[in-house]
Amino acid sequence: MIVYDFDGTLRVGDSTADFFKWCARRHPRVLRTVPRTALAALGCYGLRAIDKTGFKQALYRFLPLIPDIEAEVDRFWRANEHLIGGPCNPREGDLVISAGPEFLLRDVCARRGLELIASQVDPHTGRVLGPNCSGEEKVRRFREAHPGAVVEEFYSDSHNDDPMARLAGRAFLVRIPEGSLTAWHFTE
Repeated sequence: MIVYDFDGTLRVGDSTADFFKWCARRHPRVLRTVPRTALAALGCYGLRAIDKTGFKQALYRFLPLIPDIEAEVDRFWRANEHLIGGPCNPREGDLVISAGPEFLLRDVCARRGLELIASQVDPHTGRVLGPNCSGEEKVRRFREAHPGAVVEEFYSDSHNDDPMARLAGRAFLVRIPEGSLTAWHFTE
């Protein structure tokens, strides 16, 4: 099985951050959520007082402010799908496993015939429905979905994915701007 991270690996940049910016431009009331999201970012990445799931819960507060979230996701990808590319060339049937929200990545992955495992978020309420799909959680979710499966190759742009890379026969660090793939070297 060939497995890919999504943001920074198959797509330039972070789709969740870009979707937030997209929504803020189209629906300015979304900007009301910025102060609480900034405090959550400080709590997660600065003070380490909350985990990534708690930060994402704060970030997704903007979702209920979007009148038709499914239509907005569709418009976002019609304008941004060209950012998918780089040195990886996934084939139909390959797996994407991402910390991004499933509702945001589902259709764009499905159009390419890619299976998706991602963070579960209610797109209407912004409620996070389980742990953020990153680090060891990616491994847990992968094993739950594909018990006994062998990861032949794994591709990611981040050492946060060391746990998934350890499962793979071969793992590669992706650098989209440079268009490069390098063999994975573990940080620990």
